Amino acid sequence: MGNKGTKGLKWTTLTLTLAAGVWTGTHWTTLANSLGGDASAAASTGAAGSSAAAVPGTAEDPVVTKSYVDQRLAELGLGSGGSGGGTPTATPASTATPAATATPKPTATPGGGSTDGGSEDDGAIKVINVPAGKTLIAADGAEVVVRAGKAVAYSPDSNGIADVTDGIDIKSGAAVPQNHLILFPRGGRGVSSAPGMKTGLTVMVKGSYEIKMQP
Repeated sequence: MGNKGTKGLKWTTLTLTLAAGVWTGTHWTTLANSLGGDASAAASTGAAGSSAAAVPGTAEDPVVTKSYVDQRLAELGLGSGGSGGGTPTATPASTATPAATATPKPTATPGGGSTDGGSEDDGAIKVINVPAGKTLIAADGAEVVVRAGKAVAYSPDSNGIADVTDGIDIKSGAAVPQNHLILFPRGGRGVSSAPGMKTGLTVMVKGSYEIKMQP
């Protein structure tokens, strides 16, 4: 009776083992496909998560503003251009200096005599002294007013000088009144101290002139 029980148990165990092997063989393909699908799904989910993490504008990869970048560059001393030392300051271009306008030279005076000073026309009225024994020779268009002293007209020819105040022509050697406007349309004429005077003249002049020894 004990041998029969042992044999029965062995046959039962063998039968169960064979049945398990048959079941496993039958369902193995289904289990493998199921496990493979789960693995593929997990891989796809991981790849999707990685792709989503790389999208700009998300929490993982935020988009920053230009002002923030400029601020950070400024804090690092690079400036907005990233070239270091800040943005260079443009140097203002130098202003061109206008060329000086040439001033006409006084008309050459006939006769001898050395030049002792003079002035070119700058548009200003000048107050000058004409020493005794010397003559103020005016250039074209000059104007003269005798303020002090006894003056006489000088002309190298028969033409005199124009007294605009009285509207007359003063011949060479004639007296020139004080405070009269004397006009010199043509240069080479002038005024000087009267003969025998030891004091000079004080005159107002507008235009170019020369101070020369009396011819």
